[in-house]
Parts: sequence; C-alpha cells; structure tokens
Amino acid sequence: MRRFLVGTAVFHAVLAALVFVHARRRGRPAGQWVVLTLVFGLGGVAGYALLGR
Repeated sequence: MRRFLVGTAVFHAVLAALVFVHARRRGRPAGQWVVLTLVFGLGGVAGYALLGR
C-alpha cells in the first residue's frame, strides 16, 4: 500500500511540474493549476488543458 501511495504522489508531482513548465512557456498563470494537479492528478491536467487560459 505504501508503494502505491508513494508512486501516486510522485506521479502527481511529475504532472504538476509538466503543467508548470507548459504554462510558463505559453505565458499562462500556473499557480492554481499546479496545486490542483498535485491534489487531483489527471483531473488537474484535464482542467488546465480545457479551462486554463
């Protein structure tokens, strides 16, 4: 169980880093999307992709 939780946390952190880098390159604000991605994972990425402007 611990391995699963650590893996999930690492996966969310990598996704958040990718959202941050993408937002910076596009000149978008990244703050809320990084936090949402850390908490919700793919849900945060989907929100950023669909709603992030």
